Amino acid sequence: MPGVLKILNPSLFPVNTEFFGEHAGHSFYPNLIAFSVRATHLPIVWAAFLWQLLSIFLLLAGSLRLATVLFDIQSPGREDRKLACAQWGAVALTAALLTLPIAGTWLYILDQFLNPRNLAAFSVLFAVAEVLDRKYGRAALWLAFAAAMHPFMAGFGIVFCVWLVLLDQVRPHFLGFAAALPFGITFAPPPPAYHKVAWLQRSHYVLRWEWYEWLGAIGPVLIFWCLGTWARRRGMKNLELVSRAMVPFVVVAAVAAIGLGLSVRLEALARLQPLRCLALCYMVLVVVVGGLLGQYVLQHSVWRWVALFVPLSLGMYFAQRQLFPVSAHIEWPWAQPRNQWAQAFEWIRGNTPVDALFAIDPRHMELPGEDENGFRARAERSMLADLVKDKGAASMFPPLSVDWEKQVQDQKNFERFGKQDFDRLRQKYGVTWVIVQQSGSRAPASAGLRCPYENATVRVCRTD
Repeated sequence: MPGVLKILNPSLFPVNTEFFGEHAGHSFYPNLIAFSVRATHLPIVWAAFLWQLLSIFLLLAGSLRLATVLFDIQSPGREDRKLACAQWGAVALTAALLTLPIAGTWLYILDQFLNPRNLAAFSVLFAVAEVLDRKYGRAALWLAFAAAMHPFMAGFGIVFCVWLVLLDQVRPHFLGFAAALPFGITFAPPPPAYHKVAWLQRSHYVLRWEWYEWLGAIGPVLIFWCLGTWARRRGMKNLELVSRAMVPFVVVAAVAAIGLGLSVRLEALARLQPLRCLALCYMVLVVVVGGLLGQYVLQHSVWRWVALFVPLSLGMYFAQRQLFPVSAHIEWPWAQPRNQWAQAFEWIRGNTPVDALFAIDPRHMELPGEDENGFRARAERSMLADLVKDKGAASMFPPLSVDWEKQVQDQKNFERFGKQDFDRLRQKYGVTWVIVQQSGSRAPASAGLRCPYENATVRVCRTD
């Protein structure tokens, strides 16, 4: 979103633009969203909300298209109705599991906020469906759109579609090429500071995963292995092909991920994150499982559909509420945010200079009650590098790690900062404003500062 805001108003973010600009510069996504804002004259919050709704709709449409190919309807009649249940079962299960976590990757099937991954996700599903339908030109167009939105995640879709075509047409007896991921990333030796930020990205190193994350990677492989055999016996050629393709696709990625995590010398390559292919694997698996449930279990019984999807949806709702417990479940464009961090950020947007530079706790997005509200997106102001979002940019683009390490180090123990520490940040970086937590019975960190805004959680203060 900061990339979109920068296009709409070039005067925003005069400092540390590179921490979001590197990502934004490799995608057409910010240009698309910014163009839609200018074309419709909608406020940015409305545009983001409507694009998120469109992303959800298109993912469900992609699920329906893929289910139509996997559970093909060739003749009208009773069988036609049974297979229609399979297709809508796939859509319903995808809708219920939009925020299903993907093992070890810190991803969901669909992000809860507008994100280029959301637009790439649906287009990859359409591309897989077109490959299975042997309409390769259409598949190429969908993959091109995915690459324009999110080149990194689109790479997995490209590899899988090529692998599907080879399995279908050539039937090769070797699998190693499936790990050749076409990412346009250069691999010059990273600066020494890169090791620190790379090591903080636990998802890059599969050997540091928890046991349940390993289970989340191994389980889908075993399921697709069994599905391939089952589909062959029933003559479901497309389902068999997808299952046969998915097993080596994930296995080779897992082997690559393990290899990249064995040596510090390979940490610059670990950012390829081969096991992010699980995002595509999970999406396809949900479509397949939903289709099988609809066709063989739910069928035309209303009570069976209710018995499955009501408890499942309620369970997912409960899990979602635990992720952002202090924020509204749906942030309507016309409503004021309930979260007090977000309230402070929005006050900053309307009451501070556009060129202001803020210092905020580098871990603020992980603090209780903050609910992962991005400062730049909500406040539309520059800030010093943080330990949550900006470490992702620094881990993907090693040259950024130098400035990232310096700024994070200079903000170490931020929660204990006093006026002298803020003066140091002002002299070194030009910090003009700070955001500090309310400190209860302790001496407030804002002592000696002018704080024109405060609520029960934070204060917004000037450093001059």
